[in-house]
Amino acid sequence: MSEHKQASDCVDMSDVRAEIDRLDHVLIDAMAERFGYVERAWQLKSSPEEATVPWRIQQVIDKVRARAEEKDFSPELAEALWRQMIGWFIQYEEKKLSAADSAKKDT
Repeated sequence: MSEHKQASDCVDMSDVRAEIDRLDHVLIDAMAERFGYVERAWQLKSSPEEATVPWRIQQVIDKVRARAEEKDFSPELAEALWRQMIGWFIQYEEKKLSAADSAKKDT
């Protein structure tokens, strides 16, 4: 695999686009890995109410904001992205847990 460039090393827009495409690949891989843990999390829970854990959401947001600040990245943008992702994951877990709960009641 070739060495990636720093943003300042890009000499034209094709370099910038290639690096953005490379990073999109890395980000999707990381989100897919994170989703695997979300998938496992709902399997370990017993009811749809367990999908939302406010203290844990805040803990994640606090860590994301701190990491963004360390990396000189907008903590507001990082929080907005994570809140969107967390919201989607919560809906996913609630749906899976509701389906599992219905299946238990049908047996």
